[in-house]
Amino acid sequence: MITDLDENQFIVVGTNLAGSHGAGAAYQALLNFGLAPGIGEGLSGKTYAFPTLERDMHKRGMRGLEKSRDRFLATARALPEKEFLMTAVGTGIAGYTHEEMKALFTDSPANVVLPPEWTN
Repeated sequence: MITDLDENQFIVVGTNLAGSHGAGAAYQALLNFGLAPGIGEGLSGKTYAFPTLERDMHKRGMRGLEKSRDRFLATARALPEKEFLMTAVGTGIAGYTHEEMKALFTDSPANVVLPPEWTN
């Protein structure tokens, strides 16, 4: 669990598109890293919200995840001086396996730090 961030770091957490952050890493980001209520995707405070659930809290399909991944990686590439510390997005409430989610991020730039579950 990430509990502290350096000045140049952001935490990447799994969210829902409604921006309801009631559990898991998203709730911790709401309390500690400036994730605003209602933000379902993108930068907010020291957080990047990565939606793994739809507005109705159903699991997002792979196509939706891929589009969100592309937007996230474009943000990371546009901010090479920043470091994005990923949590294991999608592997909690959304129910994806670590292998499925890890496969989405194989072409991540160097400033995206994948979670330990995806690097072993």
